[in-house]
Amino acid sequence: MSIRIILVDDHAITREGLRSLIEKQSDMEVIGEAKDGRKAVELVRELSPDVVITDITMLNLNGVDATRQIVREFPKVKVIALSIHSNRAFVVDMLKAGASGYVLKECTFDELVDAIQTVIDGGVYLSPKVAGVVVSDYVQRLAKSAKSPLETLTERQRHVLQLIGEGKNTKKIALQLHISTKTVEANRHKIMEKLDVSSIADLVKIAISGGLASLEV
Repeated sequence: MSIRIILVDDHAITREGLRSLIEKQSDMEVIGEAKDGRKAVELVRELSPDVVITDITMLNLNGVDATRQIVREFPKVKVIALSIHSNRAFVVDMLKAGASGYVLKECTFDELVDAIQTVIDGGVYLSPKVAGVVVSDYVQRLAKSAKSPLETLTERQRHVLQLIGEGKNTKKIALQLHISTKTVEANRHKIMEKLDVSSIADLVKIAISGGLASLEV
């Protein structure tokens, strides 16, 4: 029986390349593609994949928060991050969110296949480059560290903060999240209180530095 995979990346050429390679594997098939985390969550609900391979920095809903939603709703679905980012913050955020694997985009396709097989077998896969940075202190730091300011935000507040970081105004955020402008404003006010900031510019900086939004997307 084939391993059913959903690909999530905001670059179509990346998805097309991965699909072409994966579909050459006799025991794997790509059943869906998404360009952002929000669509990825919808596809998981609709298609029930075995594995989701996702980028991290994407518009509308980033890979970390998409992973958190997917794993919470579908604990049996395995998520593998496929990212250009090798720094510890991105890796730890994805693992905290529930990802079972973290692979760098510079890896070979054979490594990605190994990652897929490892997570399907119940293991955790980290590319050697990130494993060297993370594994030695991950468990200790995770157990001892106090909550970061972003961790104090609710899921809705994180979504609002990401969209603020992407430069969207109140009306656009309200339309995208299907809520009223008053609800957006109330969430923004609460976010400012929790993060102890007083300007939109500060929120944008925090969203970018926290990996919720990026200057590159």
